Amino acid sequence: MNLKRRILSCIILLILLAIICIVGCFQQEKFPAIGIPTIGKAFGSESNKKIALTFDDGPHPYYTEQLLEGLKEREVKATFFITGKSAEVYPDIVKKIYEDGHLIGNHTYNHTQLSSRNREAYKQEIIKTNQVIKEITGEDTIYIRPPYGSWSKEFEKELNMFPVLWTVDPLDWCSSNVSCIVNAVCTKVKENDIILMHDQYKTTVTAALEVVDRLQKEGYEFVTVDELLFD
Repeated sequence: MNLKRRILSCIILLILLAIICIVGCFQQEKFPAIGIPTIGKAFGSESNKKIALTFDDGPHPYYTEQLLEGLKEREVKATFFITGKSAEVYPDIVKKIYEDGHLIGNHTYNHTQLSSRNREAYKQEIIKTNQVIKEITGEDTIYIRPPYGSWSKEFEKELNMFPVLWTVDPLDWCSSNVSCIVNAVCTKVKENDIILMHDQYKTTVTAALEVVDRLQKEGYEFVTVDELLFD
């Protein structure tokens, strides 16, 4: 009798274990195991969406410094593509850009557009601007924003320069309406975008800082272009 009870108990136990396994597998499929990434998302610690704010044509003797102060208050890093001619006139501002931790890139010496006729002169403008930047910051630059987006792949090997274009252009240089500039950026921007602006205008400075405030609230993180291109 005892033997029969033991056998029956074993059978019941095996049935219960089988039921537990079946239910466990179902629950696992329906509710995946929670690992570190899932916990991170649940508590809002997921990595922010990265974008880059870039400024061309500077430095400007007043607006660039205004912009730098606003970016510093917001703990935001940007990328400045400067012309060699302006950098020579305002080296202290270039130095401040560098010391504040922003990335500095080349925008040719005279904001020259590449054509089939000025290839060598264009190349020399890049070289000259690189020299100006290094004299001020002590660092080499490998990034260039070619004016008007005109570029030759051959320069990448010849000069060891990496071209950086853009994905969002609010045309801030031809608008005095801050709201229009802000909306032109914020309604189009998405993760990994590169925003083109110009630190030569009061409206741009105001708009750029409003863009930062608005997009930070939407979970965007502003980084320098090298972080987007190579991370």
